[in-house]
Amino acid sequence: MKKLLTSALIIVPAFVLSLLFISKGKMPQGGLSLISFSAAVIFFNSMFFMMIYTKKTDRYRSALFITTAFFFVISFIGHMIEERGSMSFTDDALLNCQIPFCHIVTTMVLIPFAFTKTIIFPGSLTQGYAAVGAMIIIWLLSVFTIGRAWCGWACFFGGLDEGFSKILNKPVIKHISPSFKYLPVAVLLLVVISSAYLLQPTYCSWICPFKAVTEYEPITSTASIIKTIIFLSLFIILVIILPILTKKRTQCAFFCPFGAMQSASNYISPFEIKIDVNKCCGCGLCITNCPAASISKENLKAGAPALTCLRCGKCVDICPKGAAAFHIKGVEAGYDELCRVLSLYAYFIFMAAFLGGSFTDGLHKILNFFATGSFI
Repeated sequence: MKKLLTSALIIVPAFVLSLLFISKGKMPQGGLSLISFSAAVIFFNSMFFMMIYTKKTDRYRSALFITTAFFFVISFIGHMIEERGSMSFTDDALLNCQIPFCHIVTTMVLIPFAFTKTIIFPGSLTQGYAAVGAMIIIWLLSVFTIGRAWCGWACFFGGLDEGFSKILNKPVIKHISPSFKYLPVAVLLLVVISSAYLLQPTYCSWICPFKAVTEYEPITSTASIIKTIIFLSLFIILVIILPILTKKRTQCAFFCPFGAMQSASNYISPFEIKIDVNKCCGCGLCITNCPAASISKENLKAGAPALTCLRCGKCVDICPKGAAAFHIKGVEAGYDELCRVLSLYAYFIFMAAFLGGSFTDGLHKILNFFATGSFI
């Protein structure tokens, strides 16, 4: 009972903050809106409570992450259909800069902006859905706070390949070449250079797997047909098939250019995962179970995962000796539980602030469909 009450008290500030962020400071009106909002607040905080109470972070983080990604897709597609009547964008949307800005685009706009003082993306800087300025500010906040935990807690796409990676109990493909960890860096260099040269976001235009579940160019030419085939093929292979077969987040770990760039922010973020080399028994459970392939024998010897670590907590949950732990840079040994709670607070609040609205809206659209037969 004492543990239950302590855990409940610990999450009280998280409950208040998540309530404010998910509601955006204004309580919803109407039956379905209120139900959706209440369900979001309850689900988010129930998962956070279970993380604190059971000390099994990844199990409940993953459930929240996957569910939120599903509701995001429903929310985004519903929004596009409501605004445009279709998932495809129109010429008017392009000309009027009404294309929502995705965080992945950040990798392609920074260098062109530095040289041309122009954002090479047809989105509004301050107005509308997913404005460029708002998304860049959110990304900068993540750089100085949660680092690449963005990919384990805040990416509205990441829950998709994570969801498919949970389907099988054991991987069919058990060995992945270590050289694949450099592939996202190669993709990042490719899109940075090509975007700077062509002055267009080439990843979005040609190879983004998530165009299959968000928005896409109208299929009106040979080029658009080729693009559509590429988008669908990459989505099926990287987000569905390979995660199922490997139990890894293959899109995020081995292809995403944003993940490659965001990894560098782990140098800046105060939060990290540490591995106590004196406690480690070398069983290798963390190596085989890391969803991003961020742990190797060399990492165990070094006492920390690679920079690509998503801070998902999988290694912390499964370590039989308690060698892996959430940590805050500069904090001395002996404060593991405090570091864990503070780390989870940072990750959870960022997640609630960034994804809570999509969760609520996606759930509202589903409830509206059952009530009226329409998502919009």
